[in-house]
Amino acid sequence: MAQKKADSKYSRLIIKASTTDKMGSKLLYHYLVEKAKKQGINGATVFRGIMGYGTSSKIHSSHFWELTEKLPVIIELVDKTEKLETFYAGIEEELLNMPKGCLVTMEPTKILLKKKGK
Repeated sequence: MAQKKADSKYSRLIIKASTTDKMGSKLLYHYLVEKAKKQGINGATVFRGIMGYGTSSKIHSSHFWELTEKLPVIIELVDKTEKLETFYAGIEEELLNMPKGCLVTMEPTKILLKKKGK
């Protein structure tokens, strides 16, 4: 069975940062998910990593006894490409002005099912 090409009409905006990064007084991932919801982005998910590093940091890893530690976090948003580009344009300056680093990518994706819950 031939695989269909991804419909570039939709994309995933992926922001890689740290669980301890903040935007003002809020944790970065809280800030971005709340902002995405207010702007009507279709969906957002935050993943916490168990190990990772950035270009200017040391390796951080999870230890079961530590609950408040610096770990990698991925904020993933899915919507129409144009809508995500607009969202990113609205947060780009804020991300650039953060004291800590981050990585932002956008990839085309194919939505196979979008079903609302009851």
